[in-house]
Amino acid sequence: MVPEERSEAHGAEWDRAYVDEWAPWDIGRPQQAWIDLEAAGEIIPPVLDIGCGTGEHSLLFAARGLEVVGMDVSTVAIDRARSKAEQRGLDVTFLVGDALELDGLNRRFATIIDSAVFHLFDDDGRSRYVQSLSSAIETGGVLHLLCFSEHTPGEEGPRRVTQTELYDSFADGWVIQGIEPAIIEVKEHWAPEAARAWLARIVRTG
Repeated sequence: MVPEERSEAHGAEWDRAYVDEWAPWDIGRPQQAWIDLEAAGEIIPPVLDIGCGTGEHSLLFAARGLEVVGMDVSTVAIDRARSKAEQRGLDVTFLVGDALELDGLNRRFATIIDSAVFHLFDDDGRSRYVQSLSSAIETGGVLHLLCFSEHTPGEEGPRRVTQTELYDSFADGWVIQGIEPAIIEVKEHWAPEAARAWLARIVRTG
C-alpha cells in the first residue's frame, strides 16, 4: 500500500464526521493521557500516531522535538492536520492511510500511539489490526493504547473493551506491562462527561 491510497468509501465515512463537525473525539487539544506520557519521557521517537485525526497529538510531540508520523484514513482530517502544522511551524509527516495496512509504510517505529482506534474494530478487525501493528513497530518498541473501557455507561459510541480482551488480543508476540484507568475527553454534544478508558503499555517482543 502507498500511504496516500485508501478505500474511498471507508475514508469518506470518516470525512463526513469532520465536515459535519460531528467528530466527538476532535476536541481541539491533546488528550491528557498523551500529555502525561510525553512529560514522563514515555514517547520515544520515531513515533507513529495512528488515527491521528486533525493532528493534536502528533503536533504535541513535534513541539517537543520528536520525529512523528501521523496517519488517518480521513483526507479531511489530514488536510486540517497539515494546515495546523504549517500554522504552528512544526515539522510533522501526515499521511492518509489505513490502520490495517501499516506494512505499506515500509518502516518501523520505536513508539506507536493509538488514541481511540482499537475499540473501533470487531473481533476479526482486532486480529488484523494487531498484525498490522506488528509490521510497523520495532522489537522492544512500545504501543500506548487508549480505548473505551467497559465502565463507560450507555451503549452509544464505540465498543467497550475489557482488560481481558486486551490481554487476549496481544497474547502473541507482545507483553502488556500495565493497564491503567484513564479518560477520553469528548465533545459535549456526544456525552456530558469524559468516557472511561483503559490506557495500556504494550511492548513488542517478537
